Amino acid sequence: MKRLRIMTVCGFGLGTSLVLKMTLDEVLSNHNIKAETFCSDAETAVGQRFDLVITSRDMEKLFANVPEPVVVVDNFLSTDEVQEKAIPVIQKMMEE
Repeated sequence: MKRLRIMTVCGFGLGTSLVLKMTLDEVLSNHNIKAETFCSDAETAVGQRFDLVITSRDMEKLFANVPEPVVVVDNFLSTDEVQEKAIPVIQKMMEE
């Protein structure tokens, strides 16, 4: 099974993306999915190596030209939203 590298991104620093990473880690744990998760700021994010990015609507345009999937989350604290939006994408990627 492929171990995905999932990046969470916020605009200015690492605070908000760290919150999203912690929410994602909880969701992944609840689904027994092992993935490498890490956070990044907008300035360095595009140069990172990743299989999937999870970010806010404001940051979505930053990834318009990357081939990897982008999941947009409105509430970084919502495990329900992260689960609903990210898990189907992650499961599909793991099957490939």
